[in-house]
Amino acid sequence: MAMKSKPLPMFPQAAKAALGDAQLRRNLRKATTTIRDKRARVVSELPDWEALRQAGSAIKAEVMAHLDTYLLQLEATVTAAGGQVHWARDAAEANALITGIIHATGAEHVVKVKSLTTDEIHLNAALAAEGITAIETDLAELIIQLAGETSSHILVPAIHKNRSEIRELFLRTIAQGQELSDDPKDLAGAARRYLRAQFLNAQVAISGANFAIAETGTVCVVESEGNGRMCLTLPPTLITVMGIEKILPTFDDFSVFLQLLPRSSTGERMNPYTSLWTGVTPGDGPQTFHLVLLDNGRTNVLADEVGRQTLHCIRCSACLNICPVYARTGGHAYGSVYPGPIGAILTPQMIGVEQAKSLPYASSLCGACYEVCPVSINIPEVLLHLRGQIASHAGPLDPEAVTMRQLARVFAHPKQYERAQRLGRAGQGFFIHNGTIDHLPGPLAGWSVARDLAPLPKQTFRDWWRTRQEGNTPHE
Repeated sequence: MAMKSKPLPMFPQAAKAALGDAQLRRNLRKATTTIRDKRARVVSELPDWEALRQAGSAIKAEVMAHLDTYLLQLEATVTAAGGQVHWARDAAEANALITGIIHATGAEHVVKVKSLTTDEIHLNAALAAEGITAIETDLAELIIQLAGETSSHILVPAIHKNRSEIRELFLRTIAQGQELSDDPKDLAGAARRYLRAQFLNAQVAISGANFAIAETGTVCVVESEGNGRMCLTLPPTLITVMGIEKILPTFDDFSVFLQLLPRSSTGERMNPYTSLWTGVTPGDGPQTFHLVLLDNGRTNVLADEVGRQTLHCIRCSACLNICPVYARTGGHAYGSVYPGPIGAILTPQMIGVEQAKSLPYASSLCGACYEVCPVSINIPEVLLHLRGQIASHAGPLDPEAVTMRQLARVFAHPKQYERAQRLGRAGQGFFIHNGTIDHLPGPLAGWSVARDLAPLPKQTFRDWWRTRQEGNTPHE
């Protein structure tokens, strides 16, 4: 079932605003370059990296081909281990389930592990509407929560902020009246003092899941700060919200992804914290475990033979860090919890291409994202596939459709094509500024909002060829 959503803002307009923020671009350039370089170093250490990518892709393809079987197996193994499994068709059902579980405990505050899936369903807002306060414990998630902002990167949600901005934010919120510099150790210390009390007092924790293993019912969260470990072990009740595509068949399959994910995400050989739990263990950790399996449009993606490879994504963010478009616009321009190249193909499929029809065009189709993806998702292929869907949905009077039909007629006849070139060359002077055509008239204006064109040359190739041939003609 697709999640209901209002249309997202058009990417070109949102990107234009982001491009005007010089500080944002500096922050992005520094962060993405650092992560990208670290990834390249650790990947180069593995002579079998391409074989690992192929193995990861094959495992994910197997899961997608038999997803119903593996989900039922996971439900059975989690239940046998003392957990409770809930199924949610969309965000509304998931939020209702989770708020009901929390109300049953009597808790008014919950601590959260970083989770894109809970961001996807707007869980924090749903909890607030029910009088429940959700406290983000991942440092970057805490920063954007305190700032009242949304994530701009899959792995580093506050990538758009620098140390000075974070210091000012903390002084206004969790570190009022404290001496605080912009040294990362001081900033982390301020967050640690605030969060420690939250961990010790929380009765309920909420997490996402990186993976769940069908054969054992084991759930896994990987993270770098230790906040996840605190959430997953201290509160008596744990609720995990997991997209149905995160499942793996066996522990042997899991070992492949423990090599792929850390190198592709943080540029590390292994994650500092890899937490695994299987149901409930008496006297150790949470004594009540709820697993919410979320569809929210994923089965629609699964039904598309080309688009279903999108569900292979392990949320590493390698595609964001390599993308020239993301590096200049940041994540907020995408208008979705899933930014960058993966967001440009995942979001339109989950909410419908008509609701996010500019996102498949938020790409230069350079293919760098495909080259770094640890599970070999062919993002350019899916982008073109979605563009085709958008074009097929356009009405007969759609300006682009009308323009393309006229161009097809012109291109079909050499004389008409040459005549159009001459007319274009004669009339282009009105639109050339600083050596480029930066805007077009009429229905073409929208196309040129985010694109510049090179002016038509004074001599076309056909003209040059005729001149050359005439010069080579032997004289009687």
